Amino acid sequence: MSNDMQITVSRTIDAPAQAIFDVLSNPERHPALDGSGFVRSVAQADRIQKVGEVFTMNMAGDHMGGDYQTDNHVTGYDENSLLAWQTTPAGTEPFGWEWVWRLEQQGPDQTLVTHTYDWSKVTDKEILQKVKFPLVSQSQLDDTLAKLAEVSGGS
Repeated sequence: MSNDMQITVSRTIDAPAQAIFDVLSNPERHPALDGSGFVRSVAQADRIQKVGEVFTMNMAGDHMGGDYQTDNHVTGYDENSLLAWQTTPAGTEPFGWEWVWRLEQQGPDQTLVTHTYDWSKVTDKEILQKVKFPLVSQSQLDDTLAKLAEVSGGS
């Protein structure tokens, strides 16, 4: 599903929510999940444990002229059910685009994972001209969910 300001994809993964959350809350695992091809490695990060934490990723993309870093400000955390963060160029305050992961246990070994890329809170006109949203497509988000299923032990 998508609208003018966000894209949402969902997939049922054959793994418990705890196993999936364990992958998502560890930024070291994010490069293996990334369907966009932008995430390269972790620059600075611990396991995500609460709202307010910041983790830094090494990235690459033509939209930023090659290599760059992002700071990811954790905006949502509910163990085994929600993770969210706002991404911004390293050293700046978030402009409003957010990545949200929701996990809904469907049984002992199945979890409905919903991933939303939301830029509806971006109001800075300069950013809106510079960054051509969406930077990541629905297909790339679907690829991310497929990779999450693989590394979580599910299908």
